[in-house]
Amino acid sequence: MAEHATEVIVGGVVVAAAAGFLVYASQFGGFGAGGANSYPLTANFRSIEGISVGTDIRLAGVKVGTVTDVALNPATFRADATFSIQSAFELPDDTAAVVASEGLLGGSYIELLPGGSPFNLGAGDEIVDTESSVSLIQLLLRFVSGDGSE
Repeated sequence: MAEHATEVIVGGVVVAAAAGFLVYASQFGGFGAGGANSYPLTANFRSIEGISVGTDIRLAGVKVGTVTDVALNPATFRADATFSIQSAFELPDDTAAVVASEGLLGGSYIELLPGGSPFNLGAGDEIVDTESSVSLIQLLLRFVSGDGSE
């Protein structure tokens, strides 16, 4: 009988630890970024290679949001990205969104470059000024083939 009680206690500890890890992951992993303390923005890119749901949105290198949706627009054949930004950050309406890379082998993220407009973006607005990702493979192929501008 004591063996069953020990198994139940150990099982309870394992379940509690798993629940704790899930709470930690949802708070610090960006899964809870679409809550009441954020507002949605959209942007339209030629290419968002390396960007997916959960990718960081950064301002001056600091995470201020998370990508919540990525879809291909069938009318324009461009990639539409939707992301949530923390409500504490009000961005000017001439803010630019750039797909940036952390390094040669690192991941990608979207960097926000605020402009100087006195008017701010509101919930659901679109960032018009975007710059797409640069494919490292295409750059290397262009360099190897000597197909660059000289």
